[in-house]
Amino acid sequence: MLPFTMTKLLVYLFSYALLFIPAYAYNPTHSKPEIQHATSYKAVENINQYWISEKLDGMRGYWNGQQLVTRQGNIIHSPTWFTKNWPTTAIDGELWIGREQFQSTVSCVRKIKIDEACWRNVRFMIFDLPKHPGTFTERIKSMQTITNRTSSKHLDMIKQFKLTSNQQLDDTLNSITFNQGEGLMIHKGSAYYHVGRTNNIMKLKKDQHDEATVITYIDGKGKYQGMLGAIKVRTATGIVFKIGSGFSDYERANPPKIGDTITYKYNGKTKAGIPRFARFFRIRNTEVEEELIEK
Repeated sequence: MLPFTMTKLLVYLFSYALLFIPAYAYNPTHSKPEIQHATSYKAVENINQYWISEKLDGMRGYWNGQQLVTRQGNIIHSPTWFTKNWPTTAIDGELWIGREQFQSTVSCVRKIKIDEACWRNVRFMIFDLPKHPGTFTERIKSMQTITNRTSSKHLDMIKQFKLTSNQQLDDTLNSITFNQGEGLMIHKGSAYYHVGRTNNIMKLKKDQHDEATVITYIDGKGKYQGMLGAIKVRTATGIVFKIGSGFSDYERANPPKIGDTITYKYNGKTKAGIPRFARFFRIRNTEVEEELIEK
């Protein structure tokens, strides 16, 4: 048997180590919520049959009527006031701070010790009601009723709207993207909630995403002297290229590590297979990626 003092020391060290484990890494896993998943956009003849909303770059969450959980069923610890007065019905939504605030959102939501200051900036944006028996058009009315009746500035609804032509769809996508939005979600109004992947809900983006491994740094020049100028990366198929844009000043001072897997955005590829207009998006975190709404 270990001496009493040694036992106390081990307990202390174990407790201290827990501070560095993500909030939902060691919490009991509830049943994985039964949710639906979108497919990539395919042109439709009559866009007026669909509801359009902005695709938010946040973290998908599921309110089971009592507790917020991730799409994997792991508990999300939020302040008690955050979910105060929320309904007991199941809600599918996105934990979101704002455009281009993905890292801030995930950082806040994953903390084991609740940071109430950052949670005050988070909203749970409703985009569906999994247990509702009606069509999506009928579910929109119920979502509106929930947000109107619930006295919570942290529970909101993603705006749903209609368009009349594919040209309007293109114009709306261009406007959202120009203003740093991620894209659009297109949901058939007559569709019922379907657990699993369905063509009744589609995601439309201008940007494409992929991953690559950081293999070296390129020093910055001018205002980035002494900081990161670009990274050289290698894709899973062996394509090597540079990424020099998309970094914040903080990220240039604290760049991804050699060997890190990063996600980047791009728009098409050259004949040689090199991504065009590649921009850094974020460092890939396997633990986090499993919890995200599929990109």
